[in-house]
Amino acid sequence: MRLFFGVVFITVVSVLTASCGSSDNNGTQEPPPPNNESDVVAYVTSASQSMLFKSVPIPFSNKDNMSPYTVTLDPEHKFQQIDGFGAAFTGSTCYNLMKMPADKRNELLRETFDPVNGMGYSYIRISIGCSDFSLSEYTYCDTPGIENFALQEEEIKYIFPVLREILAINPSVKIMASPWTAPRWMKVNNLTELKPFNSWNDGQLNPKYYQDYAEYFVKYIQAMQKEGFRIESITIQNEPLNRGNSASMFMTWQEQRDFIKTALGPKFRENNIKTKIVVYDHNYNYDSEKPDTQDQGSYPLKIYADPEAAQYIDGAAYHAYGGDKSELLNIHNARPDKNLYFTEISIGLWGSGYQFGEDLMWNLKEVGIGTLNNWSKAVIVWNFMLDDKHGPYRPGGCDICLGAIDINSSNYSTYTKNSHFYDIAHLSKVIKPGAYRIQSSDLGIPGLYYVAAKNVDSTFGMVVLNTQTKEQNITINDGTHTFSYKLPAQTVASFSWK
Repeated sequence: MRLFFGVVFITVVSVLTASCGSSDNNGTQEPPPPNNESDVVAYVTSASQSMLFKSVPIPFSNKDNMSPYTVTLDPEHKFQQIDGFGAAFTGSTCYNLMKMPADKRNELLRETFDPVNGMGYSYIRISIGCSDFSLSEYTYCDTPGIENFALQEEEIKYIFPVLREILAINPSVKIMASPWTAPRWMKVNNLTELKPFNSWNDGQLNPKYYQDYAEYFVKYIQAMQKEGFRIESITIQNEPLNRGNSASMFMTWQEQRDFIKTALGPKFRENNIKTKIVVYDHNYNYDSEKPDTQDQGSYPLKIYADPEAAQYIDGAAYHAYGGDKSELLNIHNARPDKNLYFTEISIGLWGSGYQFGEDLMWNLKEVGIGTLNNWSKAVIVWNFMLDDKHGPYRPGGCDICLGAIDINSSNYSTYTKNSHFYDIAHLSKVIKPGAYRIQSSDLGIPGLYYVAAKNVDSTFGMVVLNTQTKEQNITINDGTHTFSYKLPAQTVASFSWK
């Protein structure tokens, strides 16, 4: 039996014959509400885009049909509790959103974040200071001296209005914040020479400024709270083993351990900061191909090995630009008391170029379904919105990335929803914050991937991906109810039922 630490049964009787109504690739399309008269509602997206979040009602079966194509759920066998799903609202994303007509922006954000009538996105990531997708380079303390801390115009003008609009739609949305660099006056060239390193890229945090940098995090969280934004979690450094990003700062596990246990953890405790501290925030493979990262494998576990540091840490975050999602399971098995988060993957024009269907299949298999089945509590993709020129982006940053949505910069009104928008929507629509992943298993259905959860309101949510080039008749059994569906070739379906 193939086991995904969760359980579900699927067999298909009904045939999906309807194609998606009107394509929303050049505008918004409010997802249809569930049919209250149906037992189950499915939302279906195909690699061919013939269906884009198509709503399909499905009845429960009158007989117990336990075919070889059955997925069985065990609601009593619970795993991690889910925090949510979403995307990064970078400076570039918020700039593009603020260029939209207010009514169109609000319509799009309602479709994205409304937990009842929309997709129900529930977790977003923002940068602490600039990122490689900002309009400029900045931190909140570019003048030496922590007393000079202040929020910056770029965020006040673009990011804060968007966050307020999101929270007005869904006040429960969680915010994770990550720095790309410390203020330059806190950086040195390396920890041996300790020479000042006045650069946005690379460098390391000077240990003599550990206390100031910890105070920087405290001031940031307090300032954001005053603006009405509660920061749920912070990571210590975005991609700490990437020296070449714009902006960036190199930070080994040894440095994160020492910074947390001697400065950040005590500062949070002293100031009654409840924001979760999350370590790492980089690739599964720890960028092991680089000469200066050979001792960085199992990065979070090495920090957790120090109980003084571990007491302050909620868990670790990962990206999928290198290595395999199985590393999440390795980390969980070693430290099941610590949480896991998936915090970044982008789409773009690298390799053979972007293809909607190919990315839809890969990201749901490897990131959406894959990381959840390996104990991740959240799934967050990279830029929510970029323009048709892949930006704005910083020199040295990615100039061929795509957003979950790409907007036409000639009018800031028409836009294209890319695969990432639907990847997250298929999770967030049916698996709600607070849900527990539950056991799901089958007898070896080829090309079928899935994850199942039980929500706080006792509804079930399940996302099923058929990567085969032919349709598959599947049956789902939750121990009480059974229903069947004919899942078309290379298609994802999200099911919701009570």
